[in-house]
Amino acid sequence: MPDDLIGNVENTSLREALSQRYLAYAMSTITARSLPDLRDGLKPVHRRLVYAMHQLRLDPTAGFKKCARIVGDVMGKYHPHGDASIYDAMVRLAQDFSARFPLVEGQGNFGNIDGDNAAAMRYTEARLTDVAKALLAGIDEDAVDFRPTYDGEEAEPVVLPGAFPNLLANGAAGIAVGMATSIPPHNAGEVCAAAIHLIRNPKATTADLLAHMPGPDFPTGGLLIEEPASILAAYETGRGGFRLRAKWELEKGRMGTWSIVVTEIPYQVQKSRLIEQIAQLMEEKKLPLLGDIRDESTELVRLVLEPKTRLVEPDALMATLFRVTALESRFPLNMNVLTADRTPRVLGLREVLTQWLAHRQEVLMRRLRHRLAAIERRLEILDGFLAVYLNLDEVIRIIRHEDEPKPALIRTFTLTDTQAEAILNMRLRSLRRLEEMEIRKEHKALTRERKDVTGLLASEDGRWERIAAEIGQMREKFGGGALGTRRTHLAGAPADIVVDADAYVEREAITVILSDKGWVRAIKGAVANPDDLKFKEGDRLRLLVACETTDRLCLFATNGRAYTLKAADLPRGRGDGQAIRLLADLTNEDDVTTLFVWREGVRYLVASSTGRGFVVKSDDMQAEKRTGKQVLNLKPGEEAAFCVKVAGDHVAVVGSNRKLLVFPLDQVPEMARGGGVILQKYKDGEMADIKTFAIADGLTWKLGDKTRTEPNLRDWLGDRAQAGRLPPNGFPKSGRFG
Repeated sequence: MPDDLIGNVENTSLREALSQRYLAYAMSTITARSLPDLRDGLKPVHRRLVYAMHQLRLDPTAGFKKCARIVGDVMGKYHPHGDASIYDAMVRLAQDFSARFPLVEGQGNFGNIDGDNAAAMRYTEARLTDVAKALLAGIDEDAVDFRPTYDGEEAEPVVLPGAFPNLLANGAAGIAVGMATSIPPHNAGEVCAAAIHLIRNPKATTADLLAHMPGPDFPTGGLLIEEPASILAAYETGRGGFRLRAKWELEKGRMGTWSIVVTEIPYQVQKSRLIEQIAQLMEEKKLPLLGDIRDESTELVRLVLEPKTRLVEPDALMATLFRVTALESRFPLNMNVLTADRTPRVLGLREVLTQWLAHRQEVLMRRLRHRLAAIERRLEILDGFLAVYLNLDEVIRIIRHEDEPKPALIRTFTLTDTQAEAILNMRLRSLRRLEEMEIRKEHKALTRERKDVTGLLASEDGRWERIAAEIGQMREKFGGGALGTRRTHLAGAPADIVVDADAYVEREAITVILSDKGWVRAIKGAVANPDDLKFKEGDRLRLLVACETTDRLCLFATNGRAYTLKAADLPRGRGDGQAIRLLADLTNEDDVTTLFVWREGVRYLVASSTGRGFVVKSDDMQAEKRTGKQVLNLKPGEEAAFCVKVAGDHVAVVGSNRKLLVFPLDQVPEMARGGGVILQKYKDGEMADIKTFAIADGLTWKLGDKTRTEPNLRDWLGDRAQAGRLPPNGFPKSGRFG
């Protein structure tokens, strides 16, 4: 620290100090960490990795070196951050399922598509690929600027020459402060074709460019199912997204069986997590058409999906999976990059290619000037050699007898300092006649090359032809073969498939058994003798519901909510079944009021324990979510106690105080949801039972094994909300109709 700053204190407000420092941090994150440079498509850590490996001479034809050595060089010389972050960046550059065109060739365990991590850097080795070599082409020919490293002891390139269109070919993703970037990978051959078209047609539109590169090309393949209009809008604005689906095929087995084999999954989806997600959804009964999933992958992806029944259509099964799993994903497009002046901007496809081509123009100009200067230096030396070849004896005499031969040579033959130095450094064996001929041949070739370079520097059209030729070479080299062939196929927007899961359920008669402690199960056919059913110790039978596997059941709970259950989803077998709370979102304080088969167009009378209720349609009780649907609104201390099917024209209500009241059904309102109206008034006690019946048939109740009917109900007839009278003789002491 300078002496004049020691002990110096400046007063400033905390707000101003924080804003200045946070702004500096934000700009550092944006420009030196998170956003890629448009010209070479690299972030600083990736650029430093590639350059450090170039300095270590780890060319594609060289041997491998330990990754620990490479990371150490990068961290010690160029990138003052942790070794873990540097190694992670290096690993991603080597993963063929992460990078469309890997810049690093790895040897050892570099992770896999399941999400497993790479081995430690002391166990792995690496070298550069031909793609990285193309990015570095011209780095030693003054093609780009260099700047001091963080400690000032080394120099690093500000940007790489970037003969390969890395920004679009490999894409980028990053989160800075207040902005982010997300660029999908593309096919390098297609990008080169679009760039050549833009050189030939500077006024080409985005649509013209998309004719050559129709969309992203992800390393893991898959199907791109985005609308062409959406793709065009995304590339024109630099913002948008792409829907990507897994690639699958149908495999037929014996006896009419079949299975679906997934061979390609969406980009950046970990296969192991995808399988876990599907298994979890199967457990939650959210994939009713899927029977099983198996992972038979080796180095190639192979997920086997088996349907629940042979009646399931393959397209319907995949439609359900695409809807709720990562077999269909969306990759965002946000082409936020650093331009040549280090300004973050969101650019469209045309502007990205235009600025990359401008960088290639600048690199070519610098390389040409560098080559021209080298030619001029060499020609100067060759001119000196040719000048002295006619007077070799005099040159030898001067060197042998003069104390200062260099000034003498300059004075005698009118040479420059460079020429004289080169003559003095010449070996004796170079004085033979053959060497003179080689010098004259080299001089002639360099003179011709100087003319060509000078002509290129003066001709913009010539330079664009040269750039187009170089890009054409990139296209030929990286646009075909196993690496360059397009992997993501364009499928267009698929038609929506309406899936009715119930249509694929085999219809058969079952009996649903609900125990007193809330365990539910289903058995095939009817129950001949309920006494033969077995339950857990201390549990017993509560309800038996005869239905079919295609039916839906309605569960009405004490919290006033109605839940819809699919009979086919209920556990089958001879076990204890499954807790009803796992199928419907019930708390420990809630209990089942009733369970019945849902039918369309049926009405039910719901009532609370305090005697309030109303009539509700079955359609208003249907709820597909596990959370159910609130039907009866309850007050504190209340419970939903009854849900009975409406049959007849009158309602009979009996309270725990043994008061019976009969009133017309039309006095009870029909509602979809609410608190209801008072059905029977109680001074003490609560509702004991309720039923609907036809007044002409009389009121019936069970008394032991017998049934009794009271035809004359004049004494108990009244209006809703009255207290009622004591029931007729012979009414059950339990206070229930049976």
